[in-house]
Amino acid sequence: MIATLAFYVFAVILLVSASMVVSARNPVHSVLFLILTFFNAAALFLLAGAEFLAMILVIVYVGAVAVLFLFVVMMLDVNFAQLREGFQRYLPVGATIGVVLLVELFMVLGGWKFAPEAASLRFAPVTPGVHNTAQLGRLLYTDYFLLFQASGLVLLVAMIGAIVLTLRDKGDGRRQDISRQLARTAADTLVMVDVATGAGMKDVGILRPKVAEPEPVAAAHDHGHGGHH
Repeated sequence: MIATLAFYVFAVILLVSASMVVSARNPVHSVLFLILTFFNAAALFLLAGAEFLAMILVIVYVGAVAVLFLFVVMMLDVNFAQLREGFQRYLPVGATIGVVLLVELFMVLGGWKFAPEAASLRFAPVTPGVHNTAQLGRLLYTDYFLLFQASGLVLLVAMIGAIVLTLRDKGDGRRQDISRQLARTAADTLVMVDVATGAGMKDVGILRPKVAEPEPVAAAHDHGHGGHH
């Protein structure tokens, strides 16, 4: 009874939040409703006994994708009023496509049913007494270990490629001079000031960062000539 009530509560919140994702005028609110949708879908997975899918949904989609959407929407100054200018013109086309997709979805759901031999055609039979997270871990890291590592390598190559393609070195950025930093002493950068009690900025003055003065070229030149004499 409690599980059934929880299912209906999460399902109703899921449907309402999913509808608000596409109907909210503020894109930030749409992303927040999307996060709420993911959380309720994860709760439904937990009720169905698929805790691995629930955790993946929360960690990957809520923790990474939805937060990325939120930061992108908030950081990009998109003129949404300009994007909505052609809404009325393309509304009939969008509504027609939506009705066609809805009819196709009902046709698929109406003619779909479990095959009698579906349970016997599983690649990995379910072991009784072992939850699905442990079974997925054994399956991924034993039978499909090489394919799992290959997929991770593909994602790594894609990430490196994206960084290389988007990296732009203009040449005018400030860079570190490691040797100069290591050769610097406290006397080159710090100035000890004895401030009297009750003294203000007018008495102390504004202290600028201490910069090492270069050696005068003329003095060094005269000193060299003096050595020859």
